[in-house]
Amino acid sequence: MTITYEWRGEVEDAALDALHAGGFGYPAGRGEWRERLLRHSLGWVCARRDGRLVGFVNVAWDGGVHAFLLDTVVAPDHRSHGVGAELVATAARQARAAGCAWLHVDYEAGLRPFYIDACGFRETAAGLLAL
Repeated sequence: MTITYEWRGEVEDAALDALHAGGFGYPAGRGEWRERLLRHSLGWVCARRDGRLVGFVNVAWDGGVHAFLLDTVVAPDHRSHGVGAELVATAARQARAAGCAWLHVDYEAGLRPFYIDACGFRETAAGLLAL
């Protein structure tokens, strides 16, 4: 299986919306991804197989040295093949090249093995306030 990874790759709203809907279990139709990415992101990584979008991660940032992973998703039929780990590794390389010193990620407990073991993050104390 040959997967290509592209930093700030071309993103079609419908394809990204469908990938997220399938990955996160919500109905498609949120749209306008491209506009939000261009306005709020340092960059993003697209994973494609034969032209099909099979993975994605968004890298938001504070305009300084902190970058944040958001919306990491891999199509169900491409999971457990290292696609997610390579998305994150590519995002980390690009954030470092842009001058970021820190890459943050929040995750649910079930994703701990992915982010800590497969991607090399370390756990830190953090807080969350529901708005």
